[in-house]
Amino acid sequence: MAQALEAARSLTFEQAAQQYFDAHERQWRNAKHRQQFLNTLKTYAHPRIGKLPVAAIDTALVLSCIDPIWQTKTETASRTRARIEAVLDWATVRGFRKGDNPARWKGHLDNVLPARGQLKKAVHHAALNYAELPAFMMALREREGVAARALEITILNAARTGEVIGATWEEIDLVAKIWTVPADRIKGGKEHKVPLSDLAVEILKALPREDCNSFVFIGPQGRGLSNMAMSSVLARMNYTSITVHGFRSTFRDWAAERTGHPNHVVEMALAHVVGNKVEAAYRRGDLLEKRRRLMAEWATYCVSNLASPTAGNLLQLRRAS
Repeated sequence: MAQALEAARSLTFEQAAQQYFDAHERQWRNAKHRQQFLNTLKTYAHPRIGKLPVAAIDTALVLSCIDPIWQTKTETASRTRARIEAVLDWATVRGFRKGDNPARWKGHLDNVLPARGQLKKAVHHAALNYAELPAFMMALREREGVAARALEITILNAARTGEVIGATWEEIDLVAKIWTVPADRIKGGKEHKVPLSDLAVEILKALPREDCNSFVFIGPQGRGLSNMAMSSVLARMNYTSITVHGFRSTFRDWAAERTGHPNHVVEMALAHVVGNKVEAAYRRGDLLEKRRRLMAEWATYCVSNLASPTAGNLLQLRRAS
């Protein structure tokens, strides 16, 4: 009994956080999310409360972790608070502390901290107007190197950066013209099948391949491209006011204003969750053939300034290799 009491008095927040993490590690979909849990605590909580007994942590100590960044890094601060709350809940159930959780939001910290909605305005990724896209694609076609081709594939498939730079040849079926992105590399946590346009297939077929490397887009160190590689292409093209992610908005605007494709087909092409629960129940399929037609039209529009959609790419790839 005495030993148990001593353990309760001596267990630090840092130790409790590690034990909570070890017990719940499998709940995170991928390594990045697992790493983020501990990283935020190591950065914002451990320097102030990490060495303190978990039983001694009170509201003032919790606020000392999150108050300094609540105004400037609201999302990070909110996640840090939630993670501190989870660790302290675990410690209470395990008998290492007693009483209410000082990191709880409703009815407690919401009385002293402004709500996130009052502080954080939506940040939209700067996007290229779709009317300017064909000219941009023609300029991109003139760029040499794998990163430029990765950016083309990203745009043609309205994909996210992480999906493209992490793509492996095992995910791609060039005969069926399907790219299957696994669930652990999709933001929504659900496998996503991407119908590849003829242009996308031609670009992929022309890429250099290494027998010892499964990455589709190989960086200078023989690994996958860095997450800044495509942004660097934009910078070299003097497109500093737009982002890679913004091309998804370009696609969305084009589809809404220039096509008659239903909204749910476009949203599924973006790997978004479709509508409410009732609508989703009627959309259990992946609408692959409808999305294939949509992405074929998008590819045609992207290269509408080019006389030969693939010739320029193939020439640049031969030069780069």
